[in-house]
Amino acid sequence: MHVIALSEATADMVDLVGGKAAGLGELIRRGERVPEGFCVTAEAHRLGVIPQAEIVAAYERLGAGPVAVRSSATAEDLPDASFAGQQDTVLNVTGTTELLAAIGKCWDSLHSARATAYRDAREIDHSTVRMAVVVQRMVTPAVAGVLFTANPLTGRRDEMAVDAAPGLGTAVVDGAATVDHYVLDGVARDAEGCLTPAHLAELRATGEWVQGHFGSPQDVEWAIDGDGVLWLLQSRPITSLFPLPPETGKPLPRVYLEFGHVQGMLQPVTPMGMSTLRSQISAMLASLGVRVEIIDIGGRLYGDLTDLARSRSSRKRLVKLLAVDFGPRAQAVMQHVLADPRFAVTTVSAERGAAQGAASLRTAGRAVVGILRALARPDAARIRMFQAVEQMRVRSAAPADLRTAADRLRFLEARDADDDSADAIMWPIVTGMLAAALPASLLKGVATPDEIHTVLGGMPHNVTIEMDLALWRLAQNAGDHRQLLLDTAPDELAARYLRGTLPDVGMAGFLDAYGHRGVAEVDLGVPRWAEDPTPVFAALANYLRVTDPRQGPDQRFQRAAATAEAALDELVRRARRRRPVRGTMAGFLLRRARSLAGLREAGKFAGLYPLRETRRQLLLIGADLHAAGLLEQPDDIMFLTLDEAHASVHDSVDHRATIASRRAVHRRELRRRTVPVALLSDGTDVEAALPVAPAVDGTLTGVGASAGRVTGPARVVHDPATAHVEPGEVLVAATTDPGWTPLFLTAGALVTETGAIMAHGPTVAREYGIPAVICVPDATRTISTGQLVTVDGAAGTVTVH
Repeated sequence: MHVIALSEATADMVDLVGGKAAGLGELIRRGERVPEGFCVTAEAHRLGVIPQAEIVAAYERLGAGPVAVRSSATAEDLPDASFAGQQDTVLNVTGTTELLAAIGKCWDSLHSARATAYRDAREIDHSTVRMAVVVQRMVTPAVAGVLFTANPLTGRRDEMAVDAAPGLGTAVVDGAATVDHYVLDGVARDAEGCLTPAHLAELRATGEWVQGHFGSPQDVEWAIDGDGVLWLLQSRPITSLFPLPPETGKPLPRVYLEFGHVQGMLQPVTPMGMSTLRSQISAMLASLGVRVEIIDIGGRLYGDLTDLARSRSSRKRLVKLLAVDFGPRAQAVMQHVLADPRFAVTTVSAERGAAQGAASLRTAGRAVVGILRALARPDAARIRMFQAVEQMRVRSAAPADLRTAADRLRFLEARDADDDSADAIMWPIVTGMLAAALPASLLKGVATPDEIHTVLGGMPHNVTIEMDLALWRLAQNAGDHRQLLLDTAPDELAARYLRGTLPDVGMAGFLDAYGHRGVAEVDLGVPRWAEDPTPVFAALANYLRVTDPRQGPDQRFQRAAATAEAALDELVRRARRRRPVRGTMAGFLLRRARSLAGLREAGKFAGLYPLRETRRQLLLIGADLHAAGLLEQPDDIMFLTLDEAHASVHDSVDHRATIASRRAVHRRELRRRTVPVALLSDGTDVEAALPVAPAVDGTLTGVGASAGRVTGPARVVHDPATAHVEPGEVLVAATTDPGWTPLFLTAGALVTETGAIMAHGPTVAREYGIPAVICVPDATRTISTGQLVTVDGAAGTVTVH
């Protein structure tokens, strides 16, 4: 079948007619006004010969007048890949010679540089893609444009957006002309520009019908001819929208804050990781007297803060509480939410707030004891904490008598937390964070934030710093293996290590201590370094490129520590002269911070031991289910929940179809580069509603998180596993977690899109004495690798030269 009428194309014929033709065929068969036409199928493209006779016959049936010739690839207009503008469209084609040439041009555009790059970015196999071509009678529009049935800028599903311009719609989609922009929110307004109120009403009604038919928000190209008739030229899914929060049955609207970036993780969490993390985070917050439900939105961890926002007691301190771990972007969006009358205090929330207050009082006694003990005897508190960490490591190991999948599952389902160990670990960390955070208000007008950041640099007792320095020592001892580690690809080194064919470079000792770590390490579904040490070998190669001993991380850390101690002494002397009482208090807290704040990483480090064992047992269960024919591969179990795994183990339930669907969604979400800081239940990206400060002279504004000023070439990194960072380069990333920190040892400065001053990345940056600016919106897209940039940690700016 080489040529078919457009009206014959259906949604299940994408492999034959491509996404565009399938969508148009659906619209025609449902009665929408679509220009008549035909489709040259992907089968003709597969054969590689244009079926001239069939095309000419179909063209003559159209009347042989002007036509539009549009690409319709089989990997186009899909739910996760629109291919907008990636392949060619030729308008006002007249005559068979021009028509055949236009079809050939569309075929050729399948292999254009931009289309190839687009497929590469979405991991679409080039060999599987074919090109169908749509030929339609040409509409001569008086006005044309694009209708989005959900607002693509704010994410709101109850708003539509229209861009329109006189003449051909290419002026709109190509960005070649000034367009009129309309937001349709159901409120009647006098229309200005090229569309009348009647036009807008008809577009809104059409959009509601089209979205209802396809079951998802649509990007619709349209044209209105000289007689005022509306024609639909294309309808495809809007692929950029972040998924809607799930229905909860609770009063609307609701507000959700993204929690994953606190752990330096914006990638989607696997379903098994999500099922454990949701309960763990809720339990951790409950231990602090805060009740927050964790919601899965787009595979990310969002906390439902609605009740806290509507509670009179909680809302007063909510914005301040977000400063420590969530940072200024989260604070800004929450201030906006609290000013919204829809989130005013309610009686129900007040009652819930009272209940939370009671829980907080129960927690307060333990907190007071733990914090006072740590303040009074920080060294003893630190010793107790590391003893508790070691106990957690030992207790996390599974008993040796687990034989069957059912045994392993019972072990996992029966695990619980030890409250005494949790207290021994939690309160010294909380004390250190408070001791680091409180002096800023005590020293207001006496010390700048930059000076306080300096005092908090080079902090001892940080397990992540100790890990990075251990890897540095491994690099220093590479000896005869130095060139091997530099010249061999990290993934090949990892494979050789796991096969046992790599010379002894000291990796076994490092992984014995730190192999339970990794990027996005709180997700059970992500391999640990012990399973795949590729990122460790990549970092090792970066260290071996450092030739100046003064740039070695050991010396950088020692300099940062010495600078911090000297700055602390000077700051305390100055503060005591100007404000004796406050100066004394601030000095005491800062000294306690230097003794305890470095422990911040230890809680997560300890929690990774039981996670490692849980993952190991799950993979063994997965192997059994794979052997029983219930899983395609053992690690498919990470795309189930614990309850679903239970059903497979005990009732032989086959979840393979579910797993395949979830893996596809997970792959799609892995490609998403931006994740909203906060969402409303209607899909609104709250940050999109905030005013944006204009950039001046190439200067990007964020928040200074580590002192210093450095100029160097940028290195934009999305995946640390194979990142090559030359000494002195400025590391630019969406976010970072402890798995990224080995890259800091060679970086000259750090720039991130998210974060908080006390989060992992800035903390480690301070301790190495490298400047850091966080919360720079769209940094990874605004800055390109190789561009010269200046990072000013005091001013909180990044200047692109």
